[in-house]
Amino acid sequence: MIHDSIVSCIGETPLVRLRRLFPQEGLDVIAKLEFLNPGGSVKDRPARFIVEKGLQDGTITNKTHLIESTSGNLGIALAMMARLYKLSFTCVVDPKISPTNLQILRQLGANIDMVQEPDDQGGYLKTRIQRVHELRRIIPHSLWVNQYANQLNWQAHYNGIGGEIIENLDGNLDCLVIAVSTTGTILGVARRLREKFPKLRVIAVDAAGSVIFGANPAPRELPGIGSSRVPELLNKAEIDEVVYVDDLESMRGCRELVTKEGIFAGGSSGSVVAAIQKLLPTFPKYYRVLTLFPDRGERYLDLVYDDAWVAKIQRRTMEAQIQIPPVLA
Repeated sequence: MIHDSIVSCIGETPLVRLRRLFPQEGLDVIAKLEFLNPGGSVKDRPARFIVEKGLQDGTITNKTHLIESTSGNLGIALAMMARLYKLSFTCVVDPKISPTNLQILRQLGANIDMVQEPDDQGGYLKTRIQRVHELRRIIPHSLWVNQYANQLNWQAHYNGIGGEIIENLDGNLDCLVIAVSTTGTILGVARRLREKFPKLRVIAVDAAGSVIFGANPAPRELPGIGSSRVPELLNKAEIDEVVYVDDLESMRGCRELVTKEGIFAGGSSGSVVAAIQKLLPTFPKYYRVLTLFPDRGERYLDLVYDDAWVAKIQRRTMEAQIQIPPVLA
């Protein structure tokens, strides 16, 4: 098959069993490799869905200037879409963005607007959103993508990942474990899968220090997981449990994943690995778990794969004596 553009290459990512990482008898852990999307992450899906729906219904035209607050992956995906559809795009980021992601955004032609002041939660999300509102007032024909509230976000995953899993999965599925930030991915996938597997156990993996599910805010460094505000998309009733993972646990999960499975994935992938390890005692003997690996490891070479970064996080953790909340049912 020959594709007309890189856009049509999005999706149809493979499912892989993690037998070396989780060799327990009767346990089947399967990962969908979303980092194999052409833009390098699961965010290719909502970027495409949102832009193409907008072009179809007229909310996006050739004059539209897209604006979004992002830690990197959605920004990269939107920058890719903006290039192909000849749209202007401004990406509001913060100092925690990985240097690699920042370089990719620039190469794709995105306008970079970096905030510097942390918000009252110790993160930058609220500051980024404030900057988005300022830009909307001064940029003509601007449109805020707003991944935290945009219903097209979860719909992209409902129609994409959810359908692909059902089409390719042989047999039953007991549990879905996904890292959260906007909650669009977990809600979209869970809604589609529960149509076929109504007893599905849905577990969110959140960053220690994130406030999505009501935990106290605390410093955290990894982009792409957690949030310093509650997403408008969130419906807690659809989440059965929450597992919190800190930066160091995410790092160890990443390194164990690449060592045992040869899968070089990003920080949130390490987070779900760490979460599943914590959940092992709660799994029945015969159990099937599905997770997603959202983005590529190359984008975290300056973070979880960098020993100097790890040493910094270790010092910060010891000084702060950060307490990780327990698994929440």
